[in-house]
Amino acid sequence: MRPDGAGLPPGQGDARQGGDVYARHCAVCHGVKGEGGPSDVLVGAEPRGTAPFGPEYERWRSGRADVPFTIGNYWPYATTLFDYVRRAMPLGAPGSLTADETYAVVAWLLAQNQIVPEAAVMNAETLPKVVMPARKMFRPDDRRGGRTVK
Repeated sequence: MRPDGAGLPPGQGDARQGGDVYARHCAVCHGVKGEGGPSDVLVGAEPRGTAPFGPEYERWRSGRADVPFTIGNYWPYATTLFDYVRRAMPLGAPGSLTADETYAVVAWLLAQNQIVPEAAVMNAETLPKVVMPARKMFRPDDRRGGRTVK
């Protein structure tokens, strides 16, 4: 899925539905509220105003405990999150979630990270419009001269 939403399938879901999907398929690895478990932490927005990587992160951290990379502080595009969940999750059965289940769990994750309201419905139209907190920390690849990727 591209950042502009090209390639997103039909379907939709909201955070309420996503909470159910998350509980069934994700909580065993990522914790009941996305706080982490045997797998990564998914929920946590800090540091919100600065990049969670590179020199800016080290200046922000200034000796404080490390902050995990999460959806709320690292991912640049909500469409990338959808693509990753759709292709790679859940761990034991990647690609097994339907489009509706994937939109729903992404809505739940975005809501838990305080990026969208709990009532937000995610679909091919709304998901590309979500502005992720870390988006400004990433640069578009504007290199020229190589093979064009489509």
